[in-house]
Amino acid sequence: MSRPARVKIRSLPTGVRGLDDILGGGIPEFSFNIIAGPPGSGKTTLAHQIVFANATPKKPALYFTVLGEPALKMLRYQQQYSFFDESKLGKAVRFINLSDVVLDKDLDAVLEEIIQQVTAIGPGVVVVDSFRTVVRKAVAGASELEMQSFIQRLAQFLTSWEATTFLVGEYVPEEMRDNPIFTVADGLFWLSQVPERNSVVRKLQIIKLRGQESVPGLHTVRISTSGLQAFSRTLGLTGQKIRPKRRHRLSIGIPELDTMMGGGILEGDSLLVAGPSGTGKSALATQFIAEGLRHGEPGIMAIFEERPKGYTDRAGDFGLNLKTPQEQGKLEVLYLRPLDLSVDETMQEILDAIERVGAKRLVIDSLLGFEMALAPGFRTDFRESLYRMIAALTGAGVTILSTVEVEDKFTEMSLSHYTISFLTDDIIRLRYVEIDSQLRKMMVVIKMRGGNHSKDIREYVITNKGVVVIHPRTTDYEGLTTGIPTRTGPRPAQKEEAAPEPKAKR
Repeated sequence: MSRPARVKIRSLPTGVRGLDDILGGGIPEFSFNIIAGPPGSGKTTLAHQIVFANATPKKPALYFTVLGEPALKMLRYQQQYSFFDESKLGKAVRFINLSDVVLDKDLDAVLEEIIQQVTAIGPGVVVVDSFRTVVRKAVAGASELEMQSFIQRLAQFLTSWEATTFLVGEYVPEEMRDNPIFTVADGLFWLSQVPERNSVVRKLQIIKLRGQESVPGLHTVRISTSGLQAFSRTLGLTGQKIRPKRRHRLSIGIPELDTMMGGGILEGDSLLVAGPSGTGKSALATQFIAEGLRHGEPGIMAIFEERPKGYTDRAGDFGLNLKTPQEQGKLEVLYLRPLDLSVDETMQEILDAIERVGAKRLVIDSLLGFEMALAPGFRTDFRESLYRMIAALTGAGVTILSTVEVEDKFTEMSLSHYTISFLTDDIIRLRYVEIDSQLRKMMVVIKMRGGNHSKDIREYVITNKGVVVIHPRTTDYEGLTTGIPTRTGPRPAQKEEAAPEPKAKR
């Protein structure tokens, strides 16, 4: 005996960037949903985006307003968003005021009015905003049993009429336990605003969604001129490209350093450059991007500590032209410095830029500046978020160079105060050492996954050509990694060596 075919549920687009992915494809058609949360969390804006994304003259959307904002006032503000389409008003999108019915009559009359309008118009989407107002009015004159009956009949009618429904209301989490509406609902979208010190972060949680696998957990939401945008906490981790078995080695732009790394950095790796202030981390990062541009590899520079013009001008001091590639669309310098970002928003900005220019190389300068740009609540999970971000970006086939500032204590050689060295494929450590009363710079390749590397500690200087690795000096020192090496032999009778590092031209 053959088994009957499963019913296939079609998904409707939300019109909210990122939300369809969180929902597992969109909103299940004909479902009965609740959009809940405190005032100002974006409930009405979310409902409008869904309405305008799906309403057509043949299958219009009915938007019932109840005692809250009048439709005229609501539309005055909603039309400021780019998703708003004035041509749909009155035809594809229709607003109906239920205030008089709710104030003067009982629940049966409210249900009768909704049934009458739905039957006459045949909508594909129905919104009641605010449904909480209907409940509050009803509680005064109806029993709990009557309230449950009203919700059951409303849900049954709208579902049988093949309308996808959204009840918008200002609820608090404690109400989910006893309110019958949450039991009947097929989907529950919970929006919130979370104050974190001086920042406020908007969050979205899909608490319930029948028949569909949604992404669990709290997701960041931002309201801009486009309306709501959602940032999944698993952004970039799905649909990753598989690294090819044979990967090319990419030049960093410093021939001696390429040799130390066994021929360069492997394509699709994540490289961490760690060192104290002034050791040339940004200069090395700029050379990495410039070398890629010379080989026809577009790049992205996400900077958090310096404005783009200053960054570009300083590259020019080293003879590296970053202005022309920007004009040609081969390089983008992203300046990300607000104090309430989430890692997912930052990742979305970078992924969008990668797609725009077809980037093969990415610089994040620096991780410390990145952390400071985040809202306080995201800083506590910075390491976990960074893990997701690096995995997502390298999964997209991009080679990453990140810089991180560490303090030289001259008694140890730390790699990062985040304990993130295990997240990266390769590590280069820059540091100061004191030799003959001079503060010199040394570099060493600490780690390289998938290849051998030099174990030498090499001295380098920063000239008007950028970072330049110089030949090993005739040295009889040991303990260079401590920053305070000791001489192992007698001091040679020779003139004091001049400082090898001229200043870069300004």
